[in-house]
Amino acid sequence: MRKYSFIALAALGFAALLNSCAKGEKSASSGALASNAAEKVYVKPGTHDDFYAFVSGGFSGQLSVYGLPSGRLFKVIPVFSQDPEKAYGYNEETKPMLNTSHGFIPWDDAHHPDISQTNGELDGRFVFINGNNTPRIAKIDLTTFETTEIIEIPNSAGNHSSSFVTENTEYVVAGTRFSVPVPQRDMPINEYKGNFKGALSFLSVDPEDGRMDIKFQLMMPGFDYDLSHPGRGKSHGWFFFTTYNTEEANSLLEVNASQNDKDFIAAVNWKVIEEYVNNGGGTKMPANYAHNVYDEHTHSATSTMKKEVLVVDPLKVPGAVYFLPTPKSPHGCDVDPSGEYIIGNGKLSADLTVHSFTKMLDAIEKKKFDGEAYGIPILKFEDVLAGTVNSGGLGPLHTEFDGKGNAYTTFFISSEVVKWKLETWEVVDRQPCYYSVGHLMIPGGNSRKPFGKYVMAMNKITKDRYLPTGPEVTQSAQLYDISGEKMELLLDFPTIGEPHYAAGIPADIVKKNSKKIFKLSENKHPHATLNDSEVRIERNGKEVHIYMTMIRSHFNPDNIEGVKVGDKVYFHVTNLEQDYDVPHGISMIGAQTSELLIMPGQTETFVWEPKQVGVWPFYCPDFCSALHQEMQGYVRVSPADSDIELSGTLGE
Repeated sequence: MRKYSFIALAALGFAALLNSCAKGEKSASSGALASNAAEKVYVKPGTHDDFYAFVSGGFSGQLSVYGLPSGRLFKVIPVFSQDPEKAYGYNEETKPMLNTSHGFIPWDDAHHPDISQTNGELDGRFVFINGNNTPRIAKIDLTTFETTEIIEIPNSAGNHSSSFVTENTEYVVAGTRFSVPVPQRDMPINEYKGNFKGALSFLSVDPEDGRMDIKFQLMMPGFDYDLSHPGRGKSHGWFFFTTYNTEEANSLLEVNASQNDKDFIAAVNWKVIEEYVNNGGGTKMPANYAHNVYDEHTHSATSTMKKEVLVVDPLKVPGAVYFLPTPKSPHGCDVDPSGEYIIGNGKLSADLTVHSFTKMLDAIEKKKFDGEAYGIPILKFEDVLAGTVNSGGLGPLHTEFDGKGNAYTTFFISSEVVKWKLETWEVVDRQPCYYSVGHLMIPGGNSRKPFGKYVMAMNKITKDRYLPTGPEVTQSAQLYDISGEKMELLLDFPTIGEPHYAAGIPADIVKKNSKKIFKLSENKHPHATLNDSEVRIERNGKEVHIYMTMIRSHFNPDNIEGVKVGDKVYFHVTNLEQDYDVPHGISMIGAQTSELLIMPGQTETFVWEPKQVGVWPFYCPDFCSALHQEMQGYVRVSPADSDIELSGTLGE
């Protein structure tokens, strides 16, 4: 077994970073003068970018939408975290989206977006993304760019090898990072080995509306499951997951989980398991998890607590799982567009290891096994090896493909993107990143049809790249032109949160389906007020319900009386506009939620609990017309024992 000096590795990493900084200074002075990079990223006013880039926010819990090549930020889509700009998680309609078995959880660590596919090509219908901390998978509808479904993943912890999709979006996967007792119970942590389990969850996706459901959970040995990608083409029907901590250590993992010379890629034959499950296989076990769905017609979410999940023991399904040895502590697990090559890179290796799907099948057929782990066959390393990219760099993490026979890999320690050729394994180009690059993205790079024009690198450290903002400096993305033989750095741009991963797609696939308004005729919200004749105020004990409309440039009603201290006041507000790009807002002094931002034809609700007697204003916080300032009103709040009747007026 090889052992590494972690002091030496740290020193090596620091030296590499300094070297990258030095290279960066040289490139900044000479490259800018020697190229037309600015022209290549310039999108003139009134014209559109070529690509959408959906970039995870990491600890922000959200998903950001950028244009490429400009790097312009278009929108932050609220997913797992509350967002007062959109009232997400604050208004009554979206609060259920953040429900879990642990209660209302208004934050998560969002890592890996992936776009739905048809026949192995991006179709632009949905984006899926994982919540890493409280295990969840979310679905974003790309007609509205809004989160429409979140499902919690039971028996899991650190939902990291997620949320990648199969070639026809049959499944989205959710693999656990941390193995845990299954079912959860009180037990000594030092009894981890042999007792903890790693759940790999396969979520089916309805082909019509995208509705998710946990089809089955595969209960694997208690390793850590890091990243995953689906097979495609010849390897369709398989899924590949990197593992680390095959030592099953439970303390000081930087040492104790780096003892084995190799860890594994778990090759999972989901087609075989699917058939087994469809024929009645698997065991239903008790579970408790939330399934939250937003309905576009009612403009409201519901949360359902589910009570069981189907669990599959891989040993009961012949041919379900095999282990491919791969250099220790791998991170990325990537499959090329043909489906033949599976790349799993050990973070402590300077070489890239490429496995062959064809050789894997041959080794399975001929039973070329090198032992087993908990009953799962281990294939011989040499028998599944397609080739090695020698001396690629330091700290390989993630590989994507341009569809032209080239692969691009990030190296965290040496801070660079390296281009190499499939089948010859020859390094043909390398470009520095600034600094400590994690993942990268080629639009369509996780599909049969990559759009190999750009690669976007997502960096963990920026140091001197931007104006300083105190001890915390923005993280960043860098855009490279890969249309020629050599990569060219075109652009730096800051990102929201920590950009773990991204998914890109040509804009033309998505923008033609973008919804412009919500039709009032289709508004089925139970508290919608679809015209001014329906405006009213009702009392039910200490609850007051105000059914309000808004249109340029007034609220109806705009003067409200009869509210008392101690009341719970529900504002049900409908935007009557039917014109594109005319949202309205409403905010109430002292509200402990947030403002509402209501799209044309949509209804939203917020709650206000007045604590003080007085006359309190509300107004529209979204500039909507020349008379925006005039869009306001008042609520009179009287003492709790007042006998003033509820009333609402407009223009009187």
